[in-house]
Order: sequence, then C-alpha cells, then structure tokens
Amino acid sequence: MRRFVPVSRQQLARALGGSSVVVKALSGAVVLLYALSFGLDTASGLAVTPGLLLPPGCRLWTLLTHGLVEQRAAAVALSLGTVAAAGRLLEPLWGALELLLFYAAVNAAVGLLGACAYCLAYAATFRLAYLFEVRIHGAPGFLAGVLVALKQTMGDSTVLRVPQVRVKAAPTLLLLLLAGLRLAALVESAALVSYGFGLLSSWVYLRFYQRHSRGRGDMSDHFAFATFFPEILQPAVGLVANLVYGLLVKVRLCRKTVKRYDVGAPSSITISLPGTDPQDAERRRQLALKALNERLKRVEDQTAWPSMEDEEEEVVVKSEGPLPTQSAAAGKAAGHESSLISFEDAPSQP
Repeated sequence: MRRFVPVSRQQLARALGGSSVVVKALSGAVVLLYALSFGLDTASGLAVTPGLLLPPGCRLWTLLTHGLVEQRAAAVALSLGTVAAAGRLLEPLWGALELLLFYAAVNAAVGLLGACAYCLAYAATFRLAYLFEVRIHGAPGFLAGVLVALKQTMGDSTVLRVPQVRVKAAPTLLLLLLAGLRLAALVESAALVSYGFGLLSSWVYLRFYQRHSRGRGDMSDHFAFATFFPEILQPAVGLVANLVYGLLVKVRLCRKTVKRYDVGAPSSITISLPGTDPQDAERRRQLALKALNERLKRVEDQTAWPSMEDEEEEVVVKSEGPLPTQSAAAGKAAGHESSLISFEDAPSQP
C-alpha cells in the first residue's frame, strides 16, 4: 500500500500536468473546497438539499456546485481520478468546451432528478429527513457519466483480464456493486442515487442531444439502452425502451431517427444513422475480419494432412542420409548399367 500511493500520486500529477484549463480548474476547485471543509460546512451551502432546491429555498446554484464538494480524502482521490480520466480519454475526442458542457449537464441532471426522487420519498413516507438531512454531492454522478462515455467510445476495451471485464459492462457492474454496498449500509443512499441518475442522464445526453460534426446524438445499435443489461434481458428491455422512446418522440422531447440511403454508392447501398461514427464501424469490421481469419486458420491447421510425396521424401532422407550430387548420381548409374551389359554379353557355359 505504501508503494501504491506514491505511484498513484505520480500518475495523477502526470495526467493533470498535461491536461487543459478545464480539467485543472475542476481539480483545483475540488481540492480547494475540501480544504475549506475543515473550517466551513461547505456541504450545507454548495451541496443539493432536496427541501431547499425548489422555492422557497430556491438554491439553484447547487445544481452546478454539488459535484465539487467532497468531505473525505478517499472521495477527493476518486473525484480527481475521474476528472483526470475524462481529460485524458474524452477531451481529445470532444474538446475542452464539450467536456465542460457534459460535466455541467450531468451534474445538473443528477441534482434535479435526485431532489425529485427524495421529494417523492418524502411524499410516500412523510419523513422530513429526506428533505433537509440528505446532501447530494460528490463524484458518483460524473463517474457514471464518464463510464457511459467510455462505453460509447471504447466499449470493447478490457478493464480487467481476470475476470475479464470490458468497458461496456463497467457502468452496470458498478451500479450493482453500489446497490450491494447500500444494502449492507456501507455507503449513503445519496451516492447510489447520484450514480444511478448520472448513468441515466449521461446516456440520454450522449444518445440524443450531444452535438458533433456528424449531427446530434449517437443512434448506433451498440449504444442502445438495452445494452446496459444482460443479453437475456435485452429483448424485453428493448421493447420497453422503444415504447418510451416513441412516447418521447410524440411529445417532441426526442427526435425521430432519420435513415439515409446512399443509392449511388459504388459497392452497395449504405445506410447511415445520425451520430454513427465511421471510424467505430471500421474498427468493428477489422475486429470481425481478424476473428474470422483466426477461426479459418484454426480450421486449416486441423484439416491439413501431409501429402504422399512429402512422406516419401522424408523416408528417403532418413534412410539414405543426404542426397548425392547429380553428377555422382549419374556416374553411379552409368557404372551399374555397364556392369549389367557386360554380364548379359558374356557367353553362357554349357
């Protein structure tokens, strides 16, 4: 553990050293607010309190500041690591401004949805603790957003080798882990609520609203909502998700998917969806071709048998040793032939 801490500090310092102003500003704000928390109650003024978010309290600024508030050293390390990972893996693809917009959108949605969830819990139980004692803050919401974005951009990459865990499964696995820790009373309910709504809000933003050079959103099949669930549940989840999506299209909260057919393509008809990445499609095609070549190679190795000519050559080489030169072979052949002829010409005895 003592060796791990300095290495982690060096890697974090290296990641933040080459990052943009946005990443450095977010990291500096987290550290500053954590230092101020030793003398001030930063959570009461900057974290989301469900009963004070809406009027008459109307603390709307907490929707943008609650993600920066941390009260434990481990939580500070998690927040800095999440911001550094976003700056290193997502910022080169999106840009600093889009990363900041994604951070603000996810945190605002987490704060608003979390406050509404606790208000509904109060309406069902009439416990004032859900309104005035709960503090929604910290990195879980943005952590979920970063994992969802990595699922979108590099979902086939491997996080763990033993057991094998891919990036596309990490958001759901971490949600189940937090749910188990909450049942064991090891984490607060606000952490689970923040992560769950962060996962949902980040997917909605990336799926339908993010602007980029190819249009808006990402309507590719590998980023559908059903892919967050096990394969056995994906058909049922996909049916429900399509019904909800159709309802949102009717109320004009989401746009209908537009398919474009390129009839003039030289090879075949191509279909493109808004938000699909040609580089991602090419990467998946290369992976499929590689897997097909490996399978064909294994089949050829299993069915390949040596020919009869190869076996005869091996037998000759093993029995007679190295082959003589052509001239020596010709001389021996001539000597055998001459001795044969003289034997036939000799007179027979009576």
